[in-house]
Amino acid sequence: MGKRKSRAKPTPKKRMDKLDTVISCPFCNHGTSVECRLDMKNLIGEASCRICQESFSTVVTALTEPTVYSEWIDECERVNNLEDDED
Repeated sequence: MGKRKSRAKPTPKKRMDKLDTVISCPFCNHGTSVECRLDMKNLIGEASCRICQESFSTVVTALTEPTVYSEWIDECERVNNLEDDED
């Protein structure tokens, strides 16, 4: 006689916390002044500061959409490193 097969319990889905959409500006350091917006129709992500009017836009996909602010910070660091190398 064979054993009965036990039903596998479904694995609980991990809850992903949403990233902030209002963040501090890397240029003017004003808290909660940068607003990130995603336009999935045109595949454009934009982060802009309400105080100093700095902005950054990039192409987004389903995988990169929550990282617009991080890409902006990376681009700022890359530009700053290039300017330091020229001096």
